[in-house]
Amino acid sequence: MRPIDFFDRGARLFPQRECLVGPEGSLTFEEARRLSHRIANRLRHGGVRRGDSACVLSTNHLMVLPALLGAMRMGAVAAMLAPSVSVDDLVAILRLNECRVLFYHEDFAALLVRIRLEVPSIAVFCRIDADGAQQGLSGWAEGCADNSEDFDWQPDDVAMHASSGGSTGLPKSTMLTHANFSAIVATFMSCLDVQEPIVNLVCIPASHAGGYVGLLFMGLGATTIVLPKPEPLAIMQAIARHRVTTLFLPPTVIYMMLAHKRVGEFDYSTLRHFLYAAAPMSPDKLALALQVFGPVMVQTYGQAEAPSVLTIMTQREHVAALADPDKRDRLASCGRPTLFSQVAIMDEAGSLLPDGEAGEIVCRGDLVMKGYFRNPEATAEIRHRGWQRTGDVGRFDADGYLYIVDRKKDMIITGGYNVYPAEIERHLMIHPAVRDCVVVGVPDDKWGEAVKAVVEVREGGSVTEKDLIAHCRTTLGGVKTPKSIDFVEALPRNAIGKVLKREVRSRYWVDRGRQI
Repeated sequence: MRPIDFFDRGARLFPQRECLVGPEGSLTFEEARRLSHRIANRLRHGGVRRGDSACVLSTNHLMVLPALLGAMRMGAVAAMLAPSVSVDDLVAILRLNECRVLFYHEDFAALLVRIRLEVPSIAVFCRIDADGAQQGLSGWAEGCADNSEDFDWQPDDVAMHASSGGSTGLPKSTMLTHANFSAIVATFMSCLDVQEPIVNLVCIPASHAGGYVGLLFMGLGATTIVLPKPEPLAIMQAIARHRVTTLFLPPTVIYMMLAHKRVGEFDYSTLRHFLYAAAPMSPDKLALALQVFGPVMVQTYGQAEAPSVLTIMTQREHVAALADPDKRDRLASCGRPTLFSQVAIMDEAGSLLPDGEAGEIVCRGDLVMKGYFRNPEATAEIRHRGWQRTGDVGRFDADGYLYIVDRKKDMIITGGYNVYPAEIERHLMIHPAVRDCVVVGVPDDKWGEAVKAVVEVREGGSVTEKDLIAHCRTTLGGVKTPKSIDFVEALPRNAIGKVLKREVRSRYWVDRGRQI
């Protein structure tokens, strides 16, 4: 089935149930269904064709999902763009996707001049939010028929693009098919004890895996509560007010909730699935979360190339690990492979390794992407004898639990966001006082990993940590800007003068038991 078919099932069975609820208002399933048809017809009238790319650039908003549904209903390939990316990255991703349609929020209107100039493939621009002067998505589609013709399709047709990257930080776009999406839904339903009614809270950007969770449950008539941003107090209030059953957060937000002075004031008894992923969670903080929120924690592991649920650690497994001292170490794992995926450990030569030995995590099965869009070389690079390489290093224990212990490449995951050191290093090297530098991820109780720069200063140069952080923030933004900077006389190098980044990084992970 296509993503739109899952939505239509929910709309057919629960037409008057609230589909979306946010600060801007609410939509029933029937209202959302009709709007998606009008959007599809407006796109067709505008010359958009099946297979064209339709991208959404927005902070969380009530109209994000209708925009995606309307695009998918007429056969466009939908993509949610991360609102935190730099303008350079945004333009690169739009060009890479050969974007034809851009749905955008007013927050990003100032970028349109550059986007129009540098991404000429975009033929349709639509602002999704409304105010006194702007009609918004609903007004844009007004007057179009609220029924639209269907089309022939195959399970291997591309439904969505999801942005990915490499160690260089250059963007790639994964091709996820209708069959991939069906596999995600089937995997979640086979792993979770899903009970209706479902009330799902979305408060992290919809471009993140957590933003897509709402789509997964709409076939069951789930109501999605939309918050503009992951503010801890607002999340806790929303759980109690809307009787939330399901939510997905990166560990860093959970840590902020647990540390909030009002965390004990709210009723979390309706929670059934509190999903977390995107970075490992401290076992001690995880134990506290189970105490505060109840036996509802669920961890998943996946990536853009094999979304969300390659492995899972269920509520029952969390409770069992917490209760048994011999199993407590399992709280540091990301669970066991799910029903529709195979996961293994591979060495550099391409041979599979036994339990207990560390190597690259590889996967195959129904979740694995079709490939990278317009990039067969990059697709071939991560494929080996039917397996797809993840770039993560891990090991299995004797009971089949997977532990992620390192990354094969240099990417940093901070607060659930991917940060590529090469981009930050390039920017630091622009500063006249910097002779050389490396950027690494270091352990951080709040962010999982924090971005740190280690800098050699030019002879006769003078610069402070505050100066360099300000230098980065103006261009790179808050996520990519180093949280701290260390100054050294000389970085470690090999015989040909190449900086030994792994050696620099390892100094900050001594006695941690893992390198991620």
